[in-house]
Amino acid sequence: MNRTPRERMVYSAAQLVRARGPAGIGVREIIEHAGAPRGSFQHYFPGGKDQLVGEAVLWAGDFAAQWVAHYPETTSGPTPSGLFAHMVKPWQDEFAKRGYERGCPVMASVADLGGTDAPQVQAALDRWEQAVTDELVRMGMSAARSRRLAVLMISTLEGAIMFARLRQDLTPLTTAVDTLSPALNP
Repeated sequence: MNRTPRERMVYSAAQLVRARGPAGIGVREIIEHAGAPRGSFQHYFPGGKDQLVGEAVLWAGDFAAQWVAHYPETTSGPTPSGLFAHMVKPWQDEFAKRGYERGCPVMASVADLGGTDAPQVQAALDRWEQAVTDELVRMGMSAARSRRLAVLMISTLEGAIMFARLRQDLTPLTTAVDTLSPALNP
């Protein structure tokens, strides 16, 4: 995929935030990682690093929402437990292939910002939650139950990612799928 310098900077910021959180990265590092012209940063992000990181987190939320929306294409019989396993799978693959350095940029941003004024982080999480809710509603669940399960599924996944990274072990992800799945299906 041929990305513009702007797109490369947003993507690079998301990848670097995954590893070290927003506070642990600098603009020069993002530009270098993106292979973007140095002078383009101010042009594309007049709001500075905060704007870039905000857009990177929104990108991550959209990526997660698109992954969720892709689930029905992967199976002939979508189920809530299948959706959750689908949400966990990329993390299992990532950690098995690349190690445990990078986690979720949304979670990393929340940790850095301490839950304070973070509208982009909230928007990213809302988009992801809405995508999960929408898929569950398509499977025949009520909107209220779907919303509650979406929060449970995302919270469980984020916690399992944290445990897996900390322990350098896939077991927390497997445990999350094995334990939560029976409670998800009607």
